[in-house]
Amino acid sequence: MFTCTRKSTFSKILVWLMALAMVITMIPSIDLFAASDVNVNLSSQKQVIRGFGGMNHPVWISDLTSGQRETAFGNGTNQLGLSILRIHVDENKNNWSKEVATAKAAAQKGAIIFASPWNPPSSMVETFTRNGKPNQKRLKYSQYGAYAQHLNDFVTYMKNNGVNLYAISVQNEPDYADEWTWWTPQEILNFMKNYADSINCRVIAPESFQYLKNMSDPILNDAKALSNMDILGAHFYGTQVSQMPYPLFQQKGAGKELWMTEVYVPNSDANSADRWPEAVQVSTNIHNALVEGNFQAYVWWYIRRSYSLMNENGAVTKRGYAMAQYSKFIRPGYVRVDATKNPDTNVLVSAYKGDDKAVIVAINKGSSAVTQKFNVSGGNIATVDRYRTSANENLAKTANLETSGNGFWAQLPANSVSTFVCSLGTESQTGTVTPIQTPTPVQSATVKDGWYYIKNTNAQKYLQVKDNKGANGQNVEISTGTGVAGQKWYLTNVDNGYVTLKNGTGFMLDVTYGKDENGTNMQVYSANGATAQQYKLVSTAQNGVYGILTRCSSDTKGLDVEQRAINDGANVLEYAYSGASNQTWVLESCDDKNIQEGTTTETKPVSDNAVAVKVVSDWGSGATAEITITNTTNSTLNNWTCTFTTDRPITAIWNGTIANQSGNTYTVTPPSWQASLAPGESCTLGGQLGSGPASVTISNVSIK
Repeated sequence: MFTCTRKSTFSKILVWLMALAMVITMIPSIDLFAASDVNVNLSSQKQVIRGFGGMNHPVWISDLTSGQRETAFGNGTNQLGLSILRIHVDENKNNWSKEVATAKAAAQKGAIIFASPWNPPSSMVETFTRNGKPNQKRLKYSQYGAYAQHLNDFVTYMKNNGVNLYAISVQNEPDYADEWTWWTPQEILNFMKNYADSINCRVIAPESFQYLKNMSDPILNDAKALSNMDILGAHFYGTQVSQMPYPLFQQKGAGKELWMTEVYVPNSDANSADRWPEAVQVSTNIHNALVEGNFQAYVWWYIRRSYSLMNENGAVTKRGYAMAQYSKFIRPGYVRVDATKNPDTNVLVSAYKGDDKAVIVAINKGSSAVTQKFNVSGGNIATVDRYRTSANENLAKTANLETSGNGFWAQLPANSVSTFVCSLGTESQTGTVTPIQTPTPVQSATVKDGWYYIKNTNAQKYLQVKDNKGANGQNVEISTGTGVAGQKWYLTNVDNGYVTLKNGTGFMLDVTYGKDENGTNMQVYSANGATAQQYKLVSTAQNGVYGILTRCSSDTKGLDVEQRAINDGANVLEYAYSGASNQTWVLESCDDKNIQEGTTTETKPVSDNAVAVKVVSDWGSGATAEITITNTTNSTLNNWTCTFTTDRPITAIWNGTIANQSGNTYTVTPPSWQASLAPGESCTLGGQLGSGPASVTISNVSIK
């Protein structure tokens, strides 16, 4: 038994220990697990991201079901948000139909589709002995031209069945081909140099299994072969981080893209897809591809497999969630920006911007938690939402993290991947607004004769004659809207279903020499009535957005902003039409009668139905929409502005400007060519929305 004194002493010790425990629990973890700050510079741009995807191979395994397609290419809850689909070019044309259903479904979700062959048709193949091993396959040298036509036939087949391929590869893994067709570096070079220019689609090469540079160096070092390659494709099997940089590509690959087109990591063990923390290696591999290798696309092997993004039952796996930390939030057209990539021994960070957002992905591959400070420059943070995958979380969302001084603190648990989506204020310098969904051509369209500004949907910049100078052969490019004559185009409908486009400088939009070749430059030239000066408008899934196809290509090619560039002065050329956003255009009327000056400032109270929001494409976490503003007053509104409140946030608009925002109340201004609204007249703006109800409610509308 204790005496009273001992009890008192024991009580004091107990109180002291409890107090010490409380103090310890109050010490912030940063004092225990310090890390260097992450500095994100939104003004320092790196590569444009094309997207993230996976392979569907219904000749070898069963096709994705309709529900699994939705899981793969949708972007809602428990969906992967993939934006690229890789398909197979079978050597037997009778199998081509198997590729169509999933490809069409993916395209309807806005994904881009590319294809890779494993073998040519058997009639084009010969066997040989390679390194002492007989019966190895290679393409007969006499069949190179026929093989190029075989690839063209697949492009045409898919197009005739509703799928416009973005690109097609020459060969899957030509340097690891025991079970398919071998190509040496010189054979690849020969094909790229002398035959690839006949392929009516973007060309991918060489898809080396391990990103071995001896396969691609010859292409980069040969000007003609390089001109015929659009995308350098590589696989990452066994590729080390030290092998990911490619100085020769950086030196000679200007205007070309760099894609990682197949991998699974870290293994293909049966039923391994939900192992954690093993799946963290998926995120790490993506980080290394984008940051160390400057890749623009990252494509997994089978989308559905027991070691893949979805299991055989179609449920998203841990490996899938690890990839979704990128694919759901870094959308096509986003740009990687500078960020401290390794602020702590086991922490990897990368950052991106687009759609008035900054997206930061942080991986903690260590066994201890880290409290990390993030600082952002080049844009003003409004809100920060976190999505995290860890041992017991799958894209778990924490909304509205506390911000301080245009930055924030965040806890990175052991073996976790966190994505921070930062909405940016109106003063942010985030560059071009890029609609997420890629329009898909559905039918030819008729637009009335008249003057138009023609704006590219990817760059949000206008088609113009270089230097506002009319002359035969003068180049055509895109630039920020100024309203000069060189940005105005008079559209005339021709009796044969085509249109002509006459520039404000007096010259016609013209395909150089009327060529039907990818990469042919666009120019202006004196009117001559040739097919090189006639175009067909095709509708897309987005109202008011069109592809502009060239008649001289038999409507297979269209106006294309070279390499999806978004800068002023970016070149415009003719290229195989896929419906990608750098090939789609908004025609905005610039009729002088719609450009009137006025000084009306009186607020006009109007009914809430003066503003209508129509959701065009909804992927759960966001949507594209048409915002129609109608003058319901009895007076003409000059230089008008409209203020309204919505129950679904607007993250960006085009064909207009968000002049002010307070919560979900917005004041918008029109484009200069529709600064005047007559009674009953409407102005439709394009918009991008955050998450919210499918039916958008508008209130508190006023126009002045």
